[in-house]
Amino acid sequence: MSDDDDFMQDSGDEDYDFEYEDADDDESGDIGIENKYYNAKQIKVDNPEEAVDEFLGIPPMEQDKSDWGFKGLKQAIKLEFKLGRYSDTVAHYRELLTYVKSAVTRNYSEKSINNMLDFIEKGSDNAEAYQCMEEFYSLTLESFQNTNNERLWLKTNIKLARLWLERKQYGQLNKKMRELHRACQREDGSDDTSKGTYLLELYALEIQMYAETRNNKRLKALYQRALRVRSAVPHPKIMGIIRECGGKMHMSEENWKEAQSDFFESFRNYDEAGSMQRIQVLKYLVLTTMLMKSDINPFDSQETKPYKNDPRISAMTDLVDAFQRDDIHAYEDVLSKHPDVLADPFIAENIDEVSRNMRTKAVLKLIAPYTRFSLQFISKHIKVSVPEVLDILSFLILDKKLNAKIDQDNGTVVVESASDVERLRAVGEWSSALRTLWQTTLNGEGLRANDTSTIFLGDERRVRKDRGKMPAKWLF
Repeated sequence: MSDDDDFMQDSGDEDYDFEYEDADDDESGDIGIENKYYNAKQIKVDNPEEAVDEFLGIPPMEQDKSDWGFKGLKQAIKLEFKLGRYSDTVAHYRELLTYVKSAVTRNYSEKSINNMLDFIEKGSDNAEAYQCMEEFYSLTLESFQNTNNERLWLKTNIKLARLWLERKQYGQLNKKMRELHRACQREDGSDDTSKGTYLLELYALEIQMYAETRNNKRLKALYQRALRVRSAVPHPKIMGIIRECGGKMHMSEENWKEAQSDFFESFRNYDEAGSMQRIQVLKYLVLTTMLMKSDINPFDSQETKPYKNDPRISAMTDLVDAFQRDDIHAYEDVLSKHPDVLADPFIAENIDEVSRNMRTKAVLKLIAPYTRFSLQFISKHIKVSVPEVLDILSFLILDKKLNAKIDQDNGTVVVESASDVERLRAVGEWSSALRTLWQTTLNGEGLRANDTSTIFLGDERRVRKDRGKMPAKWLF
């Protein structure tokens, strides 16, 4: 285990290069310095104050700056930060940065600095710690700009921008984005294709910002630009972020098919990156399947099949199963037993459309045999409130899927049969035809007036005879 692993979790989700090497295996130098370093590591848990003094005693023992002094300062800084000695932490971090120029390899220094910033960021849970973290970023940027290490300067700035995004400090983030875009451009203002990986990271950050602030116009433009970048081999997590935001954008436009495609690509990229966000995006994929009213099971694909029985998404699995079976009671039961489904604001915002579709189909199925029923009857069987029943019925009537009249005062609904309406129309046409026939025969040649009368009266008798067979409400 390297020194960084003693204090940090794996930061693989934040680091997008894979060429790092750990120089701890190449330990060399004076045996006294080495012993002092490992003795300090042994006591840092039980006696951190004494361990700090031991680690800080290593640099003065060096004839020239070496990786032992660098490692000793790293350990001391982390302990001091945990102890709340923020001013000492900043002073020793400034000293640590002097080792980057010559004492340690570039890859090792970059990995160490990135991990150090991650460590400080995760521990910044109060105002003093946050100020300390800002000083760390400022010193880092100044150091690597002076040493012309553009790669680490860009990485540190992107890390700082990500922090401002998490803290929703959009003003500072906007300003930083403009600075970083300039750094990734050629003199003529076009994108520098050699920095395609950094450009995609910038696009991912901006897309997230515009998604959170609901600026769909800017989001759509950046999303399309990001997909056109071909000069980079991005970390799959970056593409997962871009595709996820794209899916949400398409959802806001009710473009369910494109949303489903983006969520699937996002899931696939998160899965490849080993990111836990894949579970949340898989829930979004299930949601779009229901919004599309698709009969295709989202877990039929090779990529999603392993997660079909994952307990973290069992509620969404049950929801889509109930939806595809048109089982309103099972659907409502899942929502009532798993309120955590609605804990995600995005799902909570879009599940209403699914619920409306389910309840609408359930109402149509329930009232099919009836010509008269009460709102309370629907409410009881579908298990939704009376106002919501009224809303659903009004929608069905306006959409011409139900021919009925609602009596809100009595809380009743009367369905007007489509077959009766057709019969009334046919009888009206028949009566009109008789009237035309009468007019023709009355004035025509070769027929006597009494014949005409006989014909008409005979037909009228047949009409009267048929009237006796019709419901009273259709008599005229």
